[in-house]
Amino acid sequence: MELRSTNKNQQSVFRHLDWTTIIIYAILVIMGAVSIYAASYDFDNASIFSFDEFSGKQIRWIGLSFVLGLVLLLIDARMYETYAYPIYTGLLLLLLVTIFIAPDIKGSRSWLVLGPMSLQPAEFAKFATALAMAKLFSGYNFTLNSKPSNYIKALLLFFIPILLILAQKETGSALVYLSLFFVLYREGMSGLILFAAICAVTFFVVAVKYTETTILGVPSGEFSVFILIMTIMVGMVGIYCKRPIIARNIFLWFVGTGIVVFILTLFEIRIPGLPYLIGATAVACLYCLIQMLRSQLKRMLVVVGFTVTAIGFLFSVNYVFNNVLQEHQQNRILVALGIKEDLRGAGYNVNQSKIAIGSGGFWGKGFLNGTQTKLKYVPEQHTDFIFCTVGEEHGFVGTTLTLLLFLILILRIIVIAERQPTAFGRVYAYCVASYLILHFVINIGMVIGLCPVIGIPLPFFSYGGSSLWGFTFLLFILLRIDASRREHLSY
Repeated sequence: MELRSTNKNQQSVFRHLDWTTIIIYAILVIMGAVSIYAASYDFDNASIFSFDEFSGKQIRWIGLSFVLGLVLLLIDARMYETYAYPIYTGLLLLLLVTIFIAPDIKGSRSWLVLGPMSLQPAEFAKFATALAMAKLFSGYNFTLNSKPSNYIKALLLFFIPILLILAQKETGSALVYLSLFFVLYREGMSGLILFAAICAVTFFVVAVKYTETTILGVPSGEFSVFILIMTIMVGMVGIYCKRPIIARNIFLWFVGTGIVVFILTLFEIRIPGLPYLIGATAVACLYCLIQMLRSQLKRMLVVVGFTVTAIGFLFSVNYVFNNVLQEHQQNRILVALGIKEDLRGAGYNVNQSKIAIGSGGFWGKGFLNGTQTKLKYVPEQHTDFIFCTVGEEHGFVGTTLTLLLFLILILRIIVIAERQPTAFGRVYAYCVASYLILHFVINIGMVIGLCPVIGIPLPFFSYGGSSLWGFTFLLFILLRIDASRREHLSY
């Protein structure tokens, strides 16, 4: 009877699987193997299936991934929830051990060498962290906003892996975990936190990019950020605090003092720009605090806190850029922002990648006919820059098809997330979607020069067993959880 029950459950799993997602997964990994063969091809190349070629090795990884996916589907879905924390703890220990025993490869200690095979634990820690996040949110009466300690628990779950991976000097892999902030937002985190993160990125970019010219003795970047802070402050008072009259008064104060300073400048009366900006903003903050005491509106305190924090962040940008970031990281940011070309150094890969994609035109040059590829102009073209191979050989049509497949996969995962009857399934699904979105956006951005080069692979496409297996774990555990959702609905 027990054997019959087991067979029946396995049949039920395959009957309720999301086959659309599996088909997209299969198409992407096959396209990836073909692209890897094209990226590493030269006139002496053997068959695409040869284990002497990157494509042959990748096909071996793909075959093992299919077996791994089958195994993950045969495991009872409840096991993933039951052992979420032990799996997470085990991967954290592996990350810790990696720091000390991994060899130094291009300045990073993130790869464990096991005979002829190398594995990167950071890729596998993604699914473990997703399981732990899902387990936390599925706890009895757990809601993110019920008490501050819940925020701390959630943040610790993905900041601990970040710190361990940073200790391995693998910045790109560590940044991927920040995508889980989108999961927190979906589960009730205030939109102000996400807004603050977007502002921080914007302030950093503007402050770094516009430093060569000055306005009132203040670098243009810093001056522009101050204007942004003032604008946001007025908007928050009017919209977030719902006090349009107070917002109008602050706006008039900023505009009025700005006009006075401008007039004095015309009469060649020099006004120090930085003291003016700080002073005008400080008076506006003081006015908000007075209004808060009068009307008992605590949201005013949020506005003041945001403004003061934003100014403090602005003053820290130059220090962080010049003293915290390493030289190669600075160069990559400067190249990405268009401040520095460095076509023979940090900007070489990106420049050659853009040439390759642009030369593909509408239809592309044809399979194995990419000149940038064959002449090896783009380093790491079979790994992080695999997308430029698609652009050169298959043109606009090929890149659009690839982008559409990724978009459909991400939307499909979001659909799966929204139909989950449990918090565990929903949170885990959104973790998978967040990882994929960040990998996809950053990798494509790197290849076309919109983002700094930070070594993030394109899921299912870039060469490497660790990345492919890591995403296979993420995706097939999700499919197994989704296939068992009817069991929860029947309770």
